[in-house]
Amino acid sequence: MLKSLFKKKQPPIVGLDIGTRCIKAVVLEGAEGDYTLTAFACEPIIKDAFREREITDFDAVSVALRKVRLALKNKIKPAAIAVAGTSVISKIVHMEPDQTDYELEGQIEVEADSLIPYPLEEVYLDFEEVGMSETHSGKVNVLLTAAHRDVVDSRSTLVREQSFEPKVVDVETYAMGNAVDYFYPHGEEAQRICCINIGASLLQVCVWDDGKTVYTKEHTFGVDSLLQDLSLVHMLDRKDTEEQLINNTLPSNWISDTLPIFAANLQQQINRALQMYMSTMQANRPDKIVLIGAGAVIPALVDTLQQDLGIEVEVFNPFANVKISDKLNTEQVEQVAPLLAIAAGLASRGMSRWHM
Repeated sequence: MLKSLFKKKQPPIVGLDIGTRCIKAVVLEGAEGDYTLTAFACEPIIKDAFREREITDFDAVSVALRKVRLALKNKIKPAAIAVAGTSVISKIVHMEPDQTDYELEGQIEVEADSLIPYPLEEVYLDFEEVGMSETHSGKVNVLLTAAHRDVVDSRSTLVREQSFEPKVVDVETYAMGNAVDYFYPHGEEAQRICCINIGASLLQVCVWDDGKTVYTKEHTFGVDSLLQDLSLVHMLDRKDTEEQLINNTLPSNWISDTLPIFAANLQQQINRALQMYMSTMQANRPDKIVLIGAGAVIPALVDTLQQDLGIEVEVFNPFANVKISDKLNTEQVEQVAPLLAIAAGLASRGMSRWHM
């Protein structure tokens, strides 16, 4: 208790996860190991506002962001947002050691044509040295990330219109890694944790190992296909289908009629994703996967995966060991917690002193 009194508290930052179907937000306050969830929001985007993760209906996203701002019931401006999809590239490159950031930046710009498939003036670049290379003698591994300017600028403009100030732009799969790092309970022995986000349109894989994100990959598959099937079978529009699925008010036969086909396809996609990870990293099949996202809040789907995947499956609640503010509904938080994992990972950026 006494130790926690001397931990420096950082100004909170709003973690804003702008998905294709809903916008999630998380505000955490406190210091490392002593966090309190003080606000959260999860607001649907009413229309089809994205095409391959790029915003096509700015008004629809803006309306959802406005609802998020109102739901948070605070005026905190600093925000962390994230990007994903084919216009975002993240890769390890090998560079000469002992270079300054300025020298690394110059070398990356010189070699940009061979490193990224876009003209340099069309992207934002960031890089971080992550240790000596085990495969290239005498070289250091540098994590290079490039995001198309249009993708970053469109999100930044929209959040500024709702009185947020984007201080951090992250990549969604690395925000997943942050969530695991900060909020998943780690044992004393080194652990390798495979986190899978079953989103609306993407299946995102992040493998965290002993404090680092060691592997990330996105696959085009998500809960949208289940919702489309349910809408056709039950002759409902998408919004009603989604509400009934969340509230568990769909006709009970959907679990036997519609779910098995989607679950089988999802299982196949997860197995392919794991196989790609194993071959890329020369790693063994994970002993356990932790699930987040829209798929993780459908109990019947999680039960099916637990039975059929042949791997221990756990739903990740990032707030299991976080204090919940008295102003919040704890039951409601638990219900949507797996949806808020990426937003929580983004909010954790507020625990780093450099971000301001």
